[in-house]
Amino acid sequence: MPNKLLSRRRVLAGSAGLSAAAILPRSSLADWKPTENVRLIVPAAAGGSTDVMGRLLAAHLQTAWGQSTIVENRSGGGGTIGTAEVARAKPDGHTILIGNPGPNAIAYSIFKNLSYKPNQLQPVSNMIRIPNIVSAHPKTGIKSVAELIAFLKANPDKLSYASSGVGQSPHLTGAWFLQLTGLKMTHIPFRGAGPALQAALAGDIQILFDNLYPSLPQVQNGTLNGLCVTTTDRSDLAPNLPTMRESAPELANFDVSSWFSVFLPKGVPAPVLEALNLQVKAMLERDDIKKQIAAMGARADYGTPQQFADFVDAETKKFAGIIQKEGLQMDVQ
Repeated sequence: MPNKLLSRRRVLAGSAGLSAAAILPRSSLADWKPTENVRLIVPAAAGGSTDVMGRLLAAHLQTAWGQSTIVENRSGGGGTIGTAEVARAKPDGHTILIGNPGPNAIAYSIFKNLSYKPNQLQPVSNMIRIPNIVSAHPKTGIKSVAELIAFLKANPDKLSYASSGVGQSPHLTGAWFLQLTGLKMTHIPFRGAGPALQAALAGDIQILFDNLYPSLPQVQNGTLNGLCVTTTDRSDLAPNLPTMRESAPELANFDVSSWFSVFLPKGVPAPVLEALNLQVKAMLERDDIKKQIAAMGARADYGTPQQFADFVDAETKKFAGIIQKEGLQMDVQ
């Protein structure tokens, strides 16, 4: 079946051409507006979901506030380099961080030499959540999580699984699955999602834990067997794929997603926090943004600053438990 999904490149191109008329509902948003250029820090390379959401928000804010909003990609250290820059920035609303689970939940437990702490960042709101996906090479004959569990019970240590790297969300998804089921697979980390996917397609690795992209098109065309998604609900783009929690009683509370969010430096005045939070809400309510988010396989996930802070705290604790049980400790490179 031809893949009709929008590519990230098209999403980016679409965001560059937004008209002012399309952006703001006429509502009573907070009165604060920036008085100088806004820096929006993306702690990742261009082209990924963190960057896409950063550029969508930057385009929205620039029109909403009438002030230049500049996206700066500060990749490295698993997202911690750019995040640390925002943690040190003046809390006046002119420096904004696009967050994700790596530097804003996982890093606090996995890195021994992290240069910032959670209390140096002010949660504003989440923007979207995207499922992770589990797939198998067709030669394994495994077509469901139940079949994977049965195979691992009958053949301990016979399978290996790939991820985009040690300590990344897909790796910890696999680790948590194995912890909850009491099973074993050998983890083979790669330097990024692309190499991990290629190894799975070649059959060098039997099982792949990945973000929804780039694996979903391979599942749709049959080159990989899709086993499940890892969120509480099925994906609208793959409604026939069950969730992990549907597959076994011990997985009933399983919920892992990639989320992309907004933070400010701690200490930002309340009117600034409210203004940015409400602009995130306004952006996510736009029909054109809803379509682009759906094309990414994501769901909008707006919340108040307190709701988002509670979510980040729960995610940090969840990943801390997985990391501690795995015995993972790394240095920021």
